[in-house]
Amino acid sequence: MLLTTIAQPANIIVEVAGKRRETGIMGNWRGYEKAATDLLNHFASHFGLVRVEGKQMIRGLESGTWWEIEAKGVREGSHTGFVIIECRRYTKSKQNQEKLAALAYQIEDTGAVGGILVSPLGLQRGAAKIAAAKNIIEVKLNTDCTLEEFVMSFLGKLMAGIKETVVLGDSPVIVLSRNCKSCGRMFKLLDNETICPDCRTDKQSPSKVIT
Repeated sequence: MLLTTIAQPANIIVEVAGKRRETGIMGNWRGYEKAATDLLNHFASHFGLVRVEGKQMIRGLESGTWWEIEAKGVREGSHTGFVIIECRRYTKSKQNQEKLAALAYQIEDTGAVGGILVSPLGLQRGAAKIAAAKNIIEVKLNTDCTLEEFVMSFLGKLMAGIKETVVLGDSPVIVLSRNCKSCGRMFKLLDNETICPDCRTDKQSPSKVIT
């Protein structure tokens, strides 16, 4: 795996020698949750954390109810406490303010110092305001990533895992890929388009008229 950091998110990854693997564990939300937890643990220091733990139950301090959280980020030293991590593999829409409000209440009820929300498409405007008010960090992670191949952006950074296969004697072929702005799936760039061919076809297709 080739791991790279880019100062400003471009949401583009590079494929070398045309060998990029397209399939992996990300075909469902459980796989997405597991990969996100492992990747956040790998990059824990970027979030001011010492480690990221998996799914667990935490009791609300005010409500007394038990919350199942998908992951927990732990801080130690002079900045103690924990953050609640939630992963939402929504491929059709950004996270809205109602969904962020639910996470914000969990943070308040459990005494967490903040949260991290992982999704492919990011936050709507109202949700972003709630995130800023409740110390919730937005993390974008592509839907079809694996632990070796992924595109993750947060806090003005882009982390990309690239698996490259080069056969001696071959001339490397550089292929650019990015996430579709509409559906979130990865596709190969022909120019500098932001919408994948499938979504462009859907938008151009005439609407069916029911008589």
